[in-house]
Amino acid sequence: MEEGIAPPLHNEPPPLPYSLHTRKKAIAIFWTIFIIDTLGQPLILYWTLWYLTDLSHNLVFSIVTACLGGVSVFEYFYRLHNLFRKSSRARPLNARKSWLDFFHINFTIVWLILAVELIAGTVPEEPYVRLVAMVLPTVMFYFGIVHLSLDILRMAGFKAPFRISSTPKGSVMPTALYALIEDVVAVDGGGGQIYRYALRTRYLSSPYFRRMLFEMNCFWSGGSIIFAAAFTAVIFTVSEPVAFTLGWTLPFAWAGVWTLITIPWVQSDLRREKKAWAENRGQGGIPWTDDITAPTARTRFESVQEALPSLLPWVREKQSAPSTPSADGIDGISPEANPEAKPGGQSNVDGVDGVANDTPTQR
Repeated sequence: MEEGIAPPLHNEPPPLPYSLHTRKKAIAIFWTIFIIDTLGQPLILYWTLWYLTDLSHNLVFSIVTACLGGVSVFEYFYRLHNLFRKSSRARPLNARKSWLDFFHINFTIVWLILAVELIAGTVPEEPYVRLVAMVLPTVMFYFGIVHLSLDILRMAGFKAPFRISSTPKGSVMPTALYALIEDVVAVDGGGGQIYRYALRTRYLSSPYFRRMLFEMNCFWSGGSIIFAAAFTAVIFTVSEPVAFTLGWTLPFAWAGVWTLITIPWVQSDLRREKKAWAENRGQGGIPWTDDITAPTARTRFESVQEALPSLLPWVREKQSAPSTPSADGIDGISPEANPEAKPGGQSNVDGVDGVANDTPTQR
């Protein structure tokens, strides 16, 4: 679907024909195998072969790295087959047969980086354990930097320099999380081009949806970079056995916490989006276009920002005026303090809601 081409009208946000509830078993099986392959296997092999055998350290890590990433390798070639086969229903909309989606391009680049990292860490007679422990933090750094950079370019007004999945070259730079969701669900989740089209319809028609994805992308990519840096500091500080263990476990712990925060956050935002459409505030800016300046109803993140001063006692005390000013400015309080100052101040987010309320409905 191209920008500016309006699909049929909806009384609520255009639906996404995909449900995780019907795929719970498949998702559980995949993630169980993935965690065993990426978390359990390297740790078990390392601790058993390193401390319970007489194998050289170089051979130990040769075995560990050789057995690593079987699920990821299978997934890589499975995606490649799905995208390239003649009758593919998973490739990006209006893309050539030879065109990879954005996720697979990054999948390829990050695998090349990890291959160099693992080879450099295991070739020496005495392996560089800390470098091998950096595999998952490196993935966090890569995707965090790529996704955050894409959204910075988007907010700066840059156009897509090449096709980014279903977003044509020359269009407004899409928020990176939109491209990630589109590719993973369409190819790995089996949603196909039907899902790509439905997601693009939702993305272009709902400024609120675009804003939610932008905020969520900043949350994940920013958190990924910050915590990857913290994990790196830990890995190069503690002893090698502890560094290897933490390097392969801490990223999973972080991802678990971020997922637990994300689920209720997204559910709340989707309810707010639906409510905004019901109140004829779902549209804003240029209709059916990725208009980054389009006004939206207040998102969950903005509501938390507005409520934050009233939740933090030190901020509340700073913004609140004394009920009875001291005559001589005792305790550092000036008698000229404004008695009418309101705690928490006034947020201009409400002004955004006001704009959205006045936005005409889609013609």
